[in-house]
Amino acid sequence: EVRLVESGGGFVHPGGSLRLSCAASGFTFSNFAMGWVRQAPGKALEWVSSINENGRDTIYADSMKGRATISRDNDKDTLYLQMNGLKPEDTAVYSCAKYYRGSRFGPTTDFHAYGQGTQVTVSS
Repeated sequence: EVRLVESGGGFVHPGGSLRLSCAASGFTFSNFAMGWVRQAPGKALEWVSSINENGRDTIYADSMKGRATISRDNDKDTLYLQMNGLKPEDTAVYSCAKYYRGSRFGPTTDFHAYGQGTQVTVSS
């Protein structure tokens, strides 16, 4: 069974930083591209960033370019999202997600599996 467990969310002031982690289990982590999505209250699910299987290819939503860094440790089956310069509009539940086997690597909100998410709140 695929399991994705996020951690690292919290409350920060505008301009602050957070590092989210996602512990994966139940599948061969290094064989799959992974991504982060977020959902703010009353808004649709939004794709944030993705990373390919070996970590050499990363892509970001325009809203996060220059402020976020996605990475992965395939030895630890863990995905990360470092976010800097956080803004109030970044407030959302952030979830990590696993691509379908064979799916095209790119921006999407259609993933095979999602974690429960971790709350990020940015406020003064």
